[in-house]
Amino acid sequence: MDIADIREAAELIRTGGLVAFPTETVYGLGADALCPKAAKKIYAAKGRPSDNPLIVHIAEYSQLSAVAREVPEEADLLARAFWPGPLTMIVRKNQSVPSETTGGMDTVAVRMPSHPAALGLIRESGCLIAAPSANVSGRPSPTEAAHVAADMDGRIPMILDGGPVGIGIESTIVDLTEEVPMILRPGFVTAEMIGAVLGREIRLDPGITASDSVIRPKAPGMKYRHYAPKAELILAEGETERVIAEINRLTEEKRQKGLRVGVMAANETAGRYKADCVLCLGPQGDGEAAARQLYGTLREFDRQKADIIYAESLTEKGVGAAVMNRLCKAAGHQVLYV
Repeated sequence: MDIADIREAAELIRTGGLVAFPTETVYGLGADALCPKAAKKIYAAKGRPSDNPLIVHIAEYSQLSAVAREVPEEADLLARAFWPGPLTMIVRKNQSVPSETTGGMDTVAVRMPSHPAALGLIRESGCLIAAPSANVSGRPSPTEAAHVAADMDGRIPMILDGGPVGIGIESTIVDLTEEVPMILRPGFVTAEMIGAVLGREIRLDPGITASDSVIRPKAPGMKYRHYAPKAELILAEGETERVIAEINRLTEEKRQKGLRVGVMAANETAGRYKADCVLCLGPQGDGEAAARQLYGTLREFDRQKADIIYAESLTEKGVGAAVMNRLCKAAGHQVLYV
């Protein structure tokens, strides 16, 4: 990426503007984290509910103390292990962080990305950068610049194109303000990895996986439908042969009604489906491959004008658990148990 592009983007950030930029997880929509008007522009561009906090991106560990009331010991341990990288930590905020950035909460979410363009932009701008994913709220997150352009054309002045991202799903969020650290959003850094570093129990927010509307997730953003394609998405769980047979039966039923059917499958089973468009997420059991391809695949179903999508469930091990979290949210917790 040309340094001139970084400098142009940094000037936009300094003057209260918006810039989409690559991180190792997904593309972010950035603005000056300490400027209330800039934060409001992010919500407006995304059509994002204003109670959904923004993540503050930093380029040096010392910058955490610029926004935190105090830095807990756990934050120091986790930063040494995972920063720069795909881990967001929630701490108590100090008065320098406007409520517009934190969705009115007294906590702030912070991470240090590892992508060189993101770090370069933060350093060149001289600002801490608030950045959610650079998509219209509720849509699949963007993993390449073309996805950002599809959602944000005419809404923002600049997109820094860093090519396809490496990880493909958003950062893990861990809340360090409770007595026991709690995962509010699963990601590439797993609860087991965090627990190993801290040497203690880690809890999962029950709202992460709950389909019961009575169970509210602790992170405000998780109560909204996320990552969704335009088509209805249904997850299928069960023994492989039965899942294939049932999806093919439903496919025929839907096609007779004039609907265009999509199937999201593993490489090993994709050739056995009879849908209008069958797209692969990678080899069975490879959560990292599925993460890299998930959002681009959901957007491809939109491009192929699918009316309904059936998706094979993934093994919920490691990163697979985070991918299943995104799929459940995208499906509105519609699961077909075969």
